[in-house]
Amino acid sequence: MAERTVTIGSKVGLHARPASLFVKAAGEAGIPVKIAKEGGTPVDAASILGVMTLGAKYQENVVLTAEGERAEEVLDSLAELLSKDLDEK
Repeated sequence: MAERTVTIGSKVGLHARPASLFVKAAGEAGIPVKIAKEGGTPVDAASILGVMTLGAKYQENVVLTAEGERAEEVLDSLAELLSKDLDEK
């Protein structure tokens, strides 16, 4: 299982627009990806409801996990996405 710890870069946290962009990317990954706050319960990264219930805020760490052939590549891509300010216009 591949794993990445990422610091949320969006100033609004994983809320509304940033969560939507992340969920879309996770859904297009082609493999199951989970996301959790450090020490928390993982949720499906392709589920907007699951991601929103995390309540991940700016500068908090989240842990991404995935299994599959392209897991490392997918997690690198999603980690890069989360580390940016996705709410910037």
